[in-house]
Amino acid sequence: MTLARLAARHGVATEYSPSAGVTVSVPDTAVVAVLGALGVDATTPEAVAAALDAAERAERERLLPPTLVRRRGEGPVRPPAELPSGTRLRVTTEEGAVLNGPDWDRLPLGVHTVEAQAADGRAATATLIVSPPRVPGPGRRTYGLLVQLYSLLSGRSWGMGDLGDLRELATWAGRTHGAGFVQVNPLHAGVPGAPSDPSPYRPSSRRFPDPVHLRIESVPEYAYVDPGRREELDRILAEAAELRERVLGKGALIDRDAVWDVKRRALELVVGSVELGPGRRADYHDFLADRGRALEDHATYQALAERHGPHWRGWPEELREPRGAERVVRADPALAARVDFHCRLAWLTDRQLAEAAEAAREARMEVGIVHDLAVGVHPEGSDAWAQQEAFAAGMSVGAPPDAFNSRGQDWGLPPWRPDALAAAGYAPYRGLLRELLRHAGALRIDHVMGLFRLWWVPEGSEPTGGTYVRYDAEAMLAVLALEAHRAGALVIGEDLGTVEPGVREELSRRGVFGTSVLWFERDWAGSGRPVPAGEWRAECVATATTHDLPPTAARLSGDHVALRHRLGLVDGDPERDRAADAAETTEWLGLFQRLGLLPEGAGGPRDDAAEILAVHRFLLGTPARMVGVWLPDAVGDRRPQNLPGTWDEYPNWRLPIAGPDGQPLTLERLAASPRAHALLRELHTRTDPEDARTVPPGARPV
Repeated sequence: MTLARLAARHGVATEYSPSAGVTVSVPDTAVVAVLGALGVDATTPEAVAAALDAAERAERERLLPPTLVRRRGEGPVRPPAELPSGTRLRVTTEEGAVLNGPDWDRLPLGVHTVEAQAADGRAATATLIVSPPRVPGPGRRTYGLLVQLYSLLSGRSWGMGDLGDLRELATWAGRTHGAGFVQVNPLHAGVPGAPSDPSPYRPSSRRFPDPVHLRIESVPEYAYVDPGRREELDRILAEAAELRERVLGKGALIDRDAVWDVKRRALELVVGSVELGPGRRADYHDFLADRGRALEDHATYQALAERHGPHWRGWPEELREPRGAERVVRADPALAARVDFHCRLAWLTDRQLAEAAEAAREARMEVGIVHDLAVGVHPEGSDAWAQQEAFAAGMSVGAPPDAFNSRGQDWGLPPWRPDALAAAGYAPYRGLLRELLRHAGALRIDHVMGLFRLWWVPEGSEPTGGTYVRYDAEAMLAVLALEAHRAGALVIGEDLGTVEPGVREELSRRGVFGTSVLWFERDWAGSGRPVPAGEWRAECVATATTHDLPPTAARLSGDHVALRHRLGLVDGDPERDRAADAAETTEWLGLFQRLGLLPEGAGGPRDDAAEILAVHRFLLGTPARMVGVWLPDAVGDRRPQNLPGTWDEYPNWRLPIAGPDGQPLTLERLAASPRAHALLRELHTRTDPEDARTVPPGARPV
């Protein structure tokens, strides 16, 4: 019982409910291990009693918690009511203004510092976050494209899609088809070295983008390479063309490491041989000053990883933390030059991200580019090295056993310590959001439930041996609302799967959109039938699929069932599974037929283009404010980009967009596809403000 009280004080669960009416007790070993990662010794009954006594005493004696949250628009903004009588308060705003006394209604939105002085001599300092009550919302109903950027190669790509391709896609989709947004995968910096992890959801740094996404020819200094170095650059260009041809013409997988090798050599040549002009140099220096120590640490990690490999726990001892590494860099001119090189790459990538965002604005997109925030970072990456005090050592984020995975999941991502975040005034989280939102019309947050709690798995344990750790959701959402407000950006939460009661409701109250996927929208607690279109929630992005699910053509055809059986990912009778899947598909198609959503003339041989059109007509019949189209669906691609549960059995994150025959399609060919035009024309017609109530030919209102 004492252990349970101690755990509760630190937000550590001793039991959880995987489904309604079911409660599972967490092993004491897991609770003890997680408390240890939070700096609490619970290894013996005596240690537990001492830790509980210390926690309760600290609670009684403290004047202020490390971080306070106040929301505008939800009543008066007042100081803590529990302060002792006679306590003097002083607030220093983030702009440097000083306010004395309790009149906090004059405080602007922002992150301020509160100083308290009690009559008994006690003093305390805390961070005060004053946020708007909600994140911004969209103006009108809109639709957009969902794409994994690396998979979208143009005739100018160097073996994988890049920021030049994103700019072209946004311009074409917005100007030609009235699309309101383009949502991409996380563009976070990957862990350096080869072979690298191709997953964009296990990055080295979530704060800084990966220069592998650069369009090299769009770097201004590229045009001024000295003629004496041009021959070398031409050889690199020939290698890049061969990489592109391998993927587009010879059926090879996307090879991120090979792409980075040629891009790195080209960038070294351009950066090393062309001086910045005075205006560009001033812009670069402003970038360095604005990003400060966070960028310096990231670039230092990148430089050290080149010399010592990416696994920083095995580096020489003086390099295993940033300040020691800083001293080494100052004494090593060659290393300092590489740090500057990586700072330069971060700047160049940031500027191309800004150009893509500007292209979306110029194309009159309602939202613009939607960037994606992964749930965590690689334990050997830049963020884990630079912010060691913020991460829980010896822990990994995952998921408990559920109906879809009886063994649970371990994602190999170290979790943030909630106590460290609060003590730092949520600075790591604030900095991360601010960086990602600079050039975003919206931000998608993967596993948004992690703002409330995360499943921690102790190192060496199975996922079943973990437990939930709770975060201060009020503070996490306040920071999110503040940074989104400053950027004028929407927030979309990926809230699929097991969601704790009340989480979706709280996210909705704060203006965070959810994610609704067609195949999951069933009355699971009742009839099991599809939820009628009119009963879907409005504050969501409605889609047919995601990067972790089969493309719509594969789901409608049953190819996804055959693939999973072929790879040995499921047990049971293949024929029975195919029959069950076919029955589900027949149910959906029957619904579309009754609603008049299948195009005129449908009803003969199966036509996946017509059926995919019907799927999206159904989505357009929901009240969802945003409708997302998986870009491969527009051309009938049948291959999933990621097949959860596989590693080397399937080429996750390495497939280019292809047609129904599996042949890769360039961006240019995709943009000329009659099939894609037909689908996007339908979406444009049904979301255009002048034609939003137009019923598609042959269809009845949904």
